[in-house]
Amino acid sequence: MNENEMEIEINEPLVTVEEYLAAGVHIGTQQKSIDMKRFIYRVRGDGLYILDIRETDERIKLAAKFLSQFNSSNILVVTSRQYGQYPSRMFAKSLGAMEMIGRFIPGLLTNQNLRGYIEPEVVIVTDPISDAQVIKEATQAGIPVVALCDTNNMTSFVDIVIPTNNKGRKALSMVYFLLTRELLRHKGIVTALTQEDFETDL
Repeated sequence: MNENEMEIEINEPLVTVEEYLAAGVHIGTQQKSIDMKRFIYRVRGDGLYILDIRETDERIKLAAKFLSQFNSSNILVVTSRQYGQYPSRMFAKSLGAMEMIGRFIPGLLTNQNLRGYIEPEVVIVTDPISDAQVIKEATQAGIPVVALCDTNNMTSFVDIVIPTNNKGRKALSMVYFLLTRELLRHKGIVTALTQEDFETDL
């Protein structure tokens, strides 16, 4: 394999542009933060900011490569978002990672006397706004944070940003599916999982 062929293989998107668009991964909010400005492709006529899906694709690959350095059992995935709960649970189940679904109990990452206290090596959050307490504690404990960030999110305490619609059901199932598949690939595991497996019923 020559260098040019290798380049093509590396830059190959995880799914087609059409599949990303169908899942609504690109649809942001009507607000944009200064932090997320570089991931925004354009603004739609109705005022919605649109994310650049090439950035999303690259960032899922980057996050998976980063996460593959850790033992899966030391990865904690957190979400309080309704549509994030099923796909993040599937992510945890498929990889053997820890999960914290629903309300996060303050102190779980910082208070050793607290029942249920855990020491993950890395944390994944679905939304830096609704999962703000987790990010705060992870930062205090020196734990790196991977976050799914929409156009309105601030990313100051996030180590790896995955720009995506972090509110949509299909978008969240797609991102968690791709992250799982790519992470397993880095660990040399081929999976038969599909995006549908990560999608909760309405």
